[in-house]
Amino acid sequence: MTVGQGLHGGWGFGMAVRTHSGGYAPVGRFGWDGGTGTTAYADAVHGLTGVLLTQVGMSTPDSPRLLHDFWTTLYQAVED
Repeated sequence: MTVGQGLHGGWGFGMAVRTHSGGYAPVGRFGWDGGTGTTAYADAVHGLTGVLLTQVGMSTPDSPRLLHDFWTTLYQAVED
């Protein structure tokens, strides 16, 4: 899951950096989830960059799910 780093990441140069494996995101992926419903990460392992800009904010439980669904769908498309 991308929303928040939790046990899977750290910080570097003002961005979240994935430091532990787990889920679909590889170690080294970096970017940021914004509080206004935005997410942007770069993944050198898969050679992709994803950006999602919404206006839903992070005010409902559906907002983090939207970000999670975006990244899940993107990585599923890369694997297929």
